[in-house]
Amino acid sequence: MENAGYTTLTRQSGLMREMQVVANNIANAATTGFRQEGLVFAEHVQRTEAGPSLSMASADVRHTSMMQGALTQTGGALDLAIEGEGFFLIETPAGERLTRAGSFALSAAGDLVTPDGFRVLDAGGAPVFVPPNATGLGISADGTLSADARPLSQIGLVRPADINGLVREDGVMFRSEAGHEPAETGRILQGFLEGANVDPVSQIARMIEVQRAYEMGQSFLDAENERVRSALQTFVRS
Repeated sequence: MENAGYTTLTRQSGLMREMQVVANNIANAATTGFRQEGLVFAEHVQRTEAGPSLSMASADVRHTSMMQGALTQTGGALDLAIEGEGFFLIETPAGERLTRAGSFALSAAGDLVTPDGFRVLDAGGAPVFVPPNATGLGISADGTLSADARPLSQIGLVRPADINGLVREDGVMFRSEAGHEPAETGRILQGFLEGANVDPVSQIARMIEVQRAYEMGQSFLDAENERVRSALQTFVRS
C-alpha cells in the first residue's frame, strides 16, 4: 500500500473514533453534569530510507470541555450545582474521583452520597455526615453545610492540578492523574443542578461532517483498491 493509502486508512480509523465520541455526547445531552468530549487529530511523518516519507494520522487524544452547563432550579435541599470552576470530590472503591453531577442524597448511615452510593467528601477528604436529627439543611456558596443554623461540614470543591491529566472513567466521573487542589473561584448553588454542556445542534452538524469525510475516504480506498487490482491483472496478462 502506498503512502496515500496508509494515510487514508489511519484517518478512517480516527474518524470512526470521533463518530463514537460525538454519538456519546449526543446521547448524554440530558445527563446531569456531563462534560462534552472532543477528539484531537495529529499527523505523524517519518522519513523512509528509500522513496517518499510515510505519513499517518492519529486521533488518540480526547479533550474534555470545561464550559459551564445550564443551571436548572429544582428546589431540592441536596441538589447542588457548581457555578464556575471546580468539581465535587467523591470516594469510590478505586479511590477519589471528581464529578460535576450534584444530585445527592443521604444514606441510611447519614452520609451524603451520589446516586451510585459513593460518599461525597469534604474539603479535608473526609465523608460529609449529617446527623439523623438534623433539620433545616443549608449549604452556602463555599460549600459550608449547616443544620439548625449550626455548621456541620464543608463540601469539598476541587480542581485537577493538571487539566490535561483528567481522565474520564464514566459519563460524569473523572480521575485526576496529577491529583487535585482547592478550587478558588467556583461556588456551590443549593437547589440547582447543572445540565450537560453539550450543544446538540453543533454535535449533530459535526456528526454529519464526520460521516461525509469517512465516506470520501472510503471512496478513495475503493478506487485505490480497484486501481491496484487492474494493474495486477494487466501485469498477469502480459
